[in-house]
Amino acid sequence: MIDARTAAAALRWLSDSGADVLAADAAGNWLDAPVRLSAPRAVAPGMDTGSAAERGAGMPGAEAIPVVRADPRAEPPRPVRIDLKAKTLAELRAESETLEIAARRPRAPLVFADGNPDSGVMIVGEAPGAEEERQGRPFVGPAGQLLDRMLGAIGLDREQVYITNLSLWRPVGNRVPSAQEAAELLPVLHRHIALVKPRALLAVGGASAKALLETTSGIMRIRGRWQDIEADGHKVPVMPTFHPAYLLREPVQKRLAWRDLLAFSARIS
Repeated sequence: MIDARTAAAALRWLSDSGADVLAADAAGNWLDAPVRLSAPRAVAPGMDTGSAAERGAGMPGAEAIPVVRADPRAEPPRPVRIDLKAKTLAELRAESETLEIAARRPRAPLVFADGNPDSGVMIVGEAPGAEEERQGRPFVGPAGQLLDRMLGAIGLDREQVYITNLSLWRPVGNRVPSAQEAAELLPVLHRHIALVKPRALLAVGGASAKALLETTSGIMRIRGRWQDIEADGHKVPVMPTFHPAYLLREPVQKRLAWRDLLAFSARIS
């Protein structure tokens, strides 16, 4: 048995990551003990689903864990007004280097973007990690390697997409940006999107998806559904999906991510 403090911390982490509902293949009573999830189906080549232990097979019975849900009455933080003057990506990069906002760690190096800004396809993650900070490029660690395989499964690579993050700096402790930080970071991301002018955008992770869609709903609720947004005058359809780092922890959800990727591929084709 785990103690209440550890359980509460785990629930907070799941909620902050956007996992605010439980999902399975069949209806059930979530007040009962946890149920075994069925094996994933229709997974793309290269997106292995892990071992039986990783899929949660053979989970022992335990007291039910309450579901943490976002407060439907809560208002999503609105973007903070920042007077950005950049009219090119190079200018935005230089201007970002000078920003003094709470979401930026003191003297934290900038991790701006990777890929082809003329591709018409944009991918927005949450925040860089330690490896991304060292290399100065987004999605180069284990999650980035999975992202590369996910893109390859629908016939794309980094020369055919443009990749950035909601936060251009690694947060303390490699955590996801908070809602308050997202409100500060969103104007920069909006300008980034307006300069790239993608014809479709894949938002990977709860923090980036919720910020772009200005919602408090978790990624489990909003993933897989196209929604249009406007960023500094540029309208773009957004497909929210799971972050590759989450899929590394929860490989059973790759089957849902694959559906999202297929829908994204159909749209950009």
